Amino acid sequence: MIYDNTGIGDIDLAQFDDDYATSPVEEREFEDMPDGKYQVNVEKVELAKAKSSGNPMLKWTLKILGPKCAGRLLWRNSVMASKDNIKWLKTDLHTCGLDLERLSDLPNRLGDLLDVKLEITKRTKGENENIYFNRRIVVADLACEDDSLAPF
Repeated sequence: MIYDNTGIGDIDLAQFDDDYATSPVEEREFEDMPDGKYQVNVEKVELAKAKSSGNPMLKWTLKILGPKCAGRLLWRNSVMASKDNIKWLKTDLHTCGLDLERLSDLPNRLGDLLDVKLEITKRTKGENENIYFNRRIVVADLACEDDSLAPF
């Protein structure tokens, strides 16, 4: 893998060397996300290639809104390798409110998927974790135990 550091310009990180050397590493342990339904926000979507196969895929980053596990992230990859994969992707895009005439229009429409609120279901079978898009939700539909997600 090649990393491009040409954009860092004249950033001098040496000024932080002492603080870095004396900072402890905080051990963090997160429990696996339990299976169930979650309300999420689409934080990031990007086109990429699967490392193992080289097939194109749409990578989703989903942030849980709450009330349980608020702030945690889930990831989903929609690989495009078969007719069934394309059918499932088309359904997911439709659920997000994005209906395309051609899949080749997707790169120019990725921004339309950001900040979409969804109800999803997370299911684990063996070592495989799957995330299913159930429906698009609006802020008024968000079920929360307190007013932390209320718009006012």
